Amino acid sequence: MARIRIRNEWLEQYLFRTRALVVGVIALLLFLVVAGRLVYLQVINYSHFATLAEGNRLRPVPVEAPRGLIFDRNGVPLAENKPSYELDVVPEQVPDLQATLDALGKVVQIRPGDLKRFNELLKNKHPFQPLPLRTGLSDDEIARFAAERQDFPGVDINATLERFYPQGQLTGAVVGYTGLVSPEELQQLDPNQYISTSKIGKTGVEAAYEKLLHGSVGMQQWETTAEGRPVRQVGQTPPVPGSDLYLSIDIKLQQAAVKALGDNYGAVVAIDPSNGEVLALVSKPGFDPNQFVGGIEADEYDALQTDPSQPLFNRALRGQYPPGSTVKPFLGLAALNYGVVTPFSSLQCPGYFYLPGNPNPYRDWRKGGHGETNLSKAIAQSCDVYFYTVALKLGIDKVHDYLTQFGLGEPPEVDLVGALSGVIPSPEWKRKTMRRPWYLGETVITGIGQGYMLVTPLQLASATATLAMHGQRFAPHVLHSEGDPLSGVISDTAAQSLPAVQNAYPNAWDIVVNAMTKVTLPGGTAQLAFSHHEDFPIAGKTGTAQVHAKRLGVMGEEDESELPKEFRDHAWFIAFAPAAAPRIAIAVLVEHGGGGGAVAAPVARQVMDAYLQGQGTQAPAQP
Repeated sequence: MARIRIRNEWLEQYLFRTRALVVGVIALLLFLVVAGRLVYLQVINYSHFATLAEGNRLRPVPVEAPRGLIFDRNGVPLAENKPSYELDVVPEQVPDLQATLDALGKVVQIRPGDLKRFNELLKNKHPFQPLPLRTGLSDDEIARFAAERQDFPGVDINATLERFYPQGQLTGAVVGYTGLVSPEELQQLDPNQYISTSKIGKTGVEAAYEKLLHGSVGMQQWETTAEGRPVRQVGQTPPVPGSDLYLSIDIKLQQAAVKALGDNYGAVVAIDPSNGEVLALVSKPGFDPNQFVGGIEADEYDALQTDPSQPLFNRALRGQYPPGSTVKPFLGLAALNYGVVTPFSSLQCPGYFYLPGNPNPYRDWRKGGHGETNLSKAIAQSCDVYFYTVALKLGIDKVHDYLTQFGLGEPPEVDLVGALSGVIPSPEWKRKTMRRPWYLGETVITGIGQGYMLVTPLQLASATATLAMHGQRFAPHVLHSEGDPLSGVISDTAAQSLPAVQNAYPNAWDIVVNAMTKVTLPGGTAQLAFSHHEDFPIAGKTGTAQVHAKRLGVMGEEDESELPKEFRDHAWFIAFAPAAAPRIAIAVLVEHGGGGGAVAAPVARQVMDAYLQGQGTQAPAQP
């Protein structure tokens, strides 16, 4: 019995020691696992997890950069940033968002467009990011909200900068406006630079120079709670303001052009021929870009869109019109270049022109004709028969090839968005666009700037500037210089040269320019507009662009006064002055104005007088 008891005791001790050993080994393994994990976290990957922990404690908050200012060439403000107040909402701090929005609508005016934009921002917001609900609060709205501030947790009023256009309609076609960034635009922008920006340039200079005007976003470092609520600011990288832009536009010339147009609709574009700077660009009627600041309501925008006068339509850049007789000096240069006429050759103008085999006449604007006519007389008196003949002798391909050298029918190389290219037709163009053959009669009417030929006022002004410079071309541009807002240094913009227009005939440029000066003298088609004008010689050309399709064979015989205004001809006038040393080239379009000499030429005279008799251009001055 003693042996059995001793054996059982030994067995129990053995089992105990075995179990203790197993438990000890397991405990040791678990300790090694924990120790290894601690070494991995605290030693091997210490920097990584320390950065994550710091990131949970600190949150970067982007700071929008002040948008660059825009001035005219003499430092007159065209686009400013004015102090404004907006109503911001932090959704995480609002107990009941919908109820709060409903209650806010009784304190301040909240339009449907405001709610729509707020809901769009709500979809892609960052935690505890303030979202603007209303911008441009009035003093009364600020006072009403301040009195009830305690009833709106998570809602506050913050100071901000809002775009303001002091010249209003006067510069809307050039400066353009800013608007809220669309989702499509946001995909094309640098998200790091636009994370705190809700607005972007939509048209004009605001859109063309968005990168320069926008600046660089700044950053604030905020210490936050575990839930992400900001506690205090611990660091900041200030934003870099956008560049200030000085345009080549002269605001006084802009005012003179608008005044000269009077109640007429149309466009005026004036260019410095020596460098391509746009001195004035007017589209009338215009719009007030301040309407678009902070977002325009749908009904207001629809009213602008459906207005019969088309105030949002930029006639200077996008209006495509038949050039009428303004094309004749260019065709005269082409005729000399290709040798189809000489300055001394002449023809008889009986007042009509026949194509072989066609019994219907192409009539001249002057009943009875101009008699014996050479190139100089044909330009000065705008003889249609002479240029019917010139176009037929040149052929449409040579007409196309020569006119496109002036930039007509080509995409304009201008630093503004949305400019159209017009049309200089050719048989190939007609086959591609209409899948129809070219007819000889279409070549004939191209000689007087009719048919399929279309130009914009900007294109025609640029082509006139090229003619003034005897073929030397510059890309039209509105940016005169760029100002650094930090250093105050102003850097001028260099003129961009384009391939020059060549002419093989000796003195061809002088011959045509001399003929154009006779347009403004007694006997010329613009003589009435320039009577008693002896301050400086002007080279010009009138044009009347047909709108109403007159019956073939009676062209020029219908009475314009019997037609509704929308069917009356467009009035054109191109000019440059002084003729021998040009400082300004201009194209004037008056929609449905009738004769170019009677309606458009006086507008050009007033603009050129304002420029050449005034102070003209000045060096940009930093305000």
